[in-house]
Amino acid sequence: MSRVGKNEIVVPSSVSWSQNGQVLSFKGKMGEESYALPEVISLEKTDKGIKLTPVNETTAVRRMWGTTQRNIFNIVKGLDQGFTVNIELVGVGYRAAVAGSKLTMQLGFSHDVVFDVPQGITIRCDKPTTIAVTGPSKQKVGQVAAVLSSNRPPEPYKGKGMIRENQFVVRKEGKKK
Repeated sequence: MSRVGKNEIVVPSSVSWSQNGQVLSFKGKMGEESYALPEVISLEKTDKGIKLTPVNETTAVRRMWGTTQRNIFNIVKGLDQGFTVNIELVGVGYRAAVAGSKLTMQLGFSHDVVFDVPQGITIRCDKPTTIAVTGPSKQKVGQVAAVLSSNRPPEPYKGKGMIRENQFVVRKEGKKK
């Protein structure tokens, strides 16, 4: 049995949801989103929120059960609190600034790297060496953070580059004389 799928999804009062057939619609303070429930998963309304159960006990259905539970949980959490990924710029002269819907980064190239902020995502630069990517969708926030950090991935010898929060950079020893 899926250990994740059997957990009940607690829906806070700030998030409202409705079901139309196999489509779930959610509204919260961060926006609105919908999710198409797979045919092999049935939904049950409870006092606190949502309980999912599989139609049968095959391995593929049990896998889908856990995945569906996590996807709906992330939608509810994202619409209530949002998701944030912090990126730190490490290196001499590395800095970033947000102007309108464009993020401009100076990453040691001969030119500035300009990134257009997608719809539904908020980017803040509290300090010139930090970038905070925030949004209601965990997938979109992670994708934007991955695209940003791919401009200057962490370098193993000096540790320079764009490093995500809690990312471990494998450091290598330099040449010996």
